[in-house]
Amino acid sequence: MLIAGPTAPAQAVTYGTPTIALSASYLSGAVGATGDPVVNVTVGQSGADAEALTVSTSASSKASVAGTGDVTVTGAGAVRQLAVTARGRGYTNLTVKVAGLGGKSATKTLYYAASAAVQNPADARYLTGSADASAAVDVGGGYAVVADDESNVLRLYDRSRSGAPVKTWDFSSQLGVSKEVDIEGATRIGNTVYWTGSLGNNKDGEYKAPRNTVFTTTVSGSGPGTQLAYGRSYKKLRDDLVAWDQAGGNKYGFAAGTADGEAPKQIDGFNVEGLEFAPGSTTTAYLGFRAPLAPAVPGGKALLVPVTNFDQVLASGAKAVFGAGVELDLGGLAVRDIRKNAAGQYLILAGSWAADDNSDPYALYQWDGVAGHAPVKRADLPTTDPGGWEAIVEVPDLTAAGARVQLVTDSGSADLYGDGTEAKDLTHPEWKKARAAWFTLNP
Repeated sequence: MLIAGPTAPAQAVTYGTPTIALSASYLSGAVGATGDPVVNVTVGQSGADAEALTVSTSASSKASVAGTGDVTVTGAGAVRQLAVTARGRGYTNLTVKVAGLGGKSATKTLYYAASAAVQNPADARYLTGSADASAAVDVGGGYAVVADDESNVLRLYDRSRSGAPVKTWDFSSQLGVSKEVDIEGATRIGNTVYWTGSLGNNKDGEYKAPRNTVFTTTVSGSGPGTQLAYGRSYKKLRDDLVAWDQAGGNKYGFAAGTADGEAPKQIDGFNVEGLEFAPGSTTTAYLGFRAPLAPAVPGGKALLVPVTNFDQVLASGAKAVFGAGVELDLGGLAVRDIRKNAAGQYLILAGSWAADDNSDPYALYQWDGVAGHAPVKRADLPTTDPGGWEAIVEVPDLTAAGARVQLVTDSGSADLYGDGTEAKDLTHPEWKKARAAWFTLNP
C-alpha cells in the first residue's frame, strides 16, 4: 500500500496595486439631457483578472450637482463606461474608485460640470470641444462639419450624439493667418465647401485682415470617414463690397459700417453671417448680412447681396461682381444663416443684429430664393436657453408634414455653469460646448 505524503501548501497570491485611467479627466453634462457624453475607465491589477475588479464612485464634492448615486458604470473587463446624470447646474469633483483583490484600491478624480435644463431636452445634443459654433455643413451618414468663429478649426461631429469631435482640421497655416478668420457662413456645392469670414471689424471696431477671408475645402468620404483638404482663398471680398456700394451711391452704408472704430454688430454695422447659392446656380452666391438692415432703421429689412461670379472668385481670384441687393422682410430681424436643399427650398435663420442678443427673438423663415418673393415664417425659436441660434445643418423637405430641422447655437458668451464664466473662457475644452437641437416646423 502506498501512503501519500503531505500536500505542499498553496502559495499565497500577491496582488499589485490596482491601476485606473480615465479617457478624459473633465466631463460635461446637462440637467435632463439625453445621451450625455461618457468616460471610459480602464482598470487593471497584476495577479488579478480585470473581471474581478469593481469600479464605483466613492465621493462627490457637491451632491446637488451629481452625487455618487447619479453615476452609472457599465461594462466588464478592463474597460468600463461611466455616465453621470446631472441633478443641478454647477461643478462637482467625483472620486472614481477601482476596488481590487487583496483589499487594495486606487482612485482618480473626474471633474464634472452640468449646465441647466433646456426646452425639449430629448431633442438636444451637445457638441463639446468648442462653444462658439458658427456654421455647419452636412457631410452625410449622420455627421456634420462645424466651424468656430473664435478659431480656424473645423470639427466633425456625429449629429445624433453628444460628445467630442471625431476629427478636427486647422487650416490656419494654409490660409496664412495666425488669428481667427471669424468663420460665420458656409455652403456646399458637390464636393466643395465654401466658407466665409464675417468680413467685418472686430467687436472693438478694429480692422483685422484675417476676417476678410473666404476659402474652400474639398470633401472626400462621408460620415465618420469624412476628410477635408484645403482649396483656395480670397481676401478682398470686403473691399469689393465697399467699392460696389460706393459706386451705387452708398445705399447700404458699407463704407461707414467698415470705418475704423465701427463695431460690426449694430443696425448700421457690417457683418456677414450667411452664405448660400442662388436657385439653380453654382456661380451666384448670396451673402447674408447680420448687419446692416436695409434701410438701417428699426423695422428694416434683412439684406442679401448676390456675388454673381462667386465660383471664379475662389477658383481664380477674380474680382467679385455683384447683383442688386435682395431685401427681405424678416419681421425686423437679420440673417444669421441661410441654407437650401436639393429641391431649391430655402430656410433662413433670422435673429437680431445686436451683439448681446441671447434674449432677443429668433425665427425660421421659408423662402424660394427669388428676389421680390416674400419669405414665410415657419417657426419661432425659444430664447430662454443659453446661446444664440447660429447655424442650420441641413434643410429637410419643407413640404413634408412634421418636417424637422437641426440648428446649432453659438454659446460662447453663455454662462453655462452658473459661475459667471463665459463658455469661450472656460479652461477645459471638454466643458466648452455648443448645443444642437431639432425643431419641428409649423405647417
